[in-house]
Amino acid sequence: MNFEYFIPTKILFGPGKLNQLSEINLPGKKALIVVSSGKSMKKYGYIDRVISLLKDNNVESVVFDKILPNPIKTHVMEGAAYAKEENCDFVIGLGGGSSIDSAKSIAIMAKNPGDYWDYINGGTGKGKPVDNGALPIVAITTTAGTGTEADPWTVITKEDSNEKIGFGVSDTFPVLSIVDPELMLTVPPKLTAYQGFDALFHATEGYIANIATPISDMYAMKSIELIFKHLPKAVEDGKNIEARTQIALANTLSGLVESTSSCTSEHSMEHALSAYYPELPHGAGLIMLSEAYYTFFADKIPERMIRMAEAAGADVNKLPESEKPMAFVNALKNLQKNCGVDDLKMSDFGIGINKINQIAENARYTMKGLFELDRYTLSFEETVQILEQAYK
Repeated sequence: MNFEYFIPTKILFGPGKLNQLSEINLPGKKALIVVSSGKSMKKYGYIDRVISLLKDNNVESVVFDKILPNPIKTHVMEGAAYAKEENCDFVIGLGGGSSIDSAKSIAIMAKNPGDYWDYINGGTGKGKPVDNGALPIVAITTTAGTGTEADPWTVITKEDSNEKIGFGVSDTFPVLSIVDPELMLTVPPKLTAYQGFDALFHATEGYIANIATPISDMYAMKSIELIFKHLPKAVEDGKNIEARTQIALANTLSGLVESTSSCTSEHSMEHALSAYYPELPHGAGLIMLSEAYYTFFADKIPERMIRMAEAAGADVNKLPESEKPMAFVNALKNLQKNCGVDDLKMSDFGIGINKINQIAENARYTMKGLFELDRYTLSFEETVQILEQAYK
């Protein structure tokens, strides 16, 4: 019962909220709009719409459109140089987690000297303080997966050393986030599922982390409940605005969990996987790890597992006491099946069983801090064991 609470982000939530971009008070007069290198932002007119709304608000903008699904340091440095060259006074992340995360990192480097990795804690990062803060950040999310619109965290890969590390400071909280489920109607089923499970694991990991608080528990329980209830509907019918809105809410709640608690070692392991195999979607990696991961922890944190099972809709009262903690794992397997992602295999993404030790070493080196937030301290051998049991 001893915690701090600080979330300075103004969140505009609901269908149609993007339109308020034309009239709301913004933190500057020229924006760098950060988007992915994919086609969807242009194809569905989201970039043009944002530019037009900004213009109506007497705000100029330029676009940086190189961001990869697993964003890299090179593009952070390029984006920051472009922001400075164009005299941008704030940054907009438009898209999914990769674009918004990159916007946060670009906002740091637009105001601070040196290399981005100078400020990273973990791996080969130098851990320097971010003395000059960051440009103000506006997040406009078009997916429901990372919760990054409601937290300060950004995950970037240093591609030459395969280090994928999360980072954030108080200045990387967005000053404004727009969560408009209408922008999510075009996300295809597979990505809807991957993103939804990413949000789920932000909530579940935040709930089982040893720094969880009554506030994060409250957000986590509601997020878990909403995802189990509505994600299959959003996957089945992407135009279902009610399901999309509920999953968007679950995602934003999971970001609030990340602001008041933390991820655990499951995320460290996935970051190592997708650092070596950048074509692996983050949510897919988490799905592949999850059954083995939560099975391992079932008897280590039984009370927390039981409560998550109840939030997932399981009737644990009918089960023998010894089986109750595994009810969450069984509910998780059913959710994966209902969302059509129960057949994912690491081998399908080119990951070899002979790489498991290397992946475990990377996870424990680059993001060892998350291992310290588990309620049970994993050994290297146990980390390998979880990865091997997750391997197909």
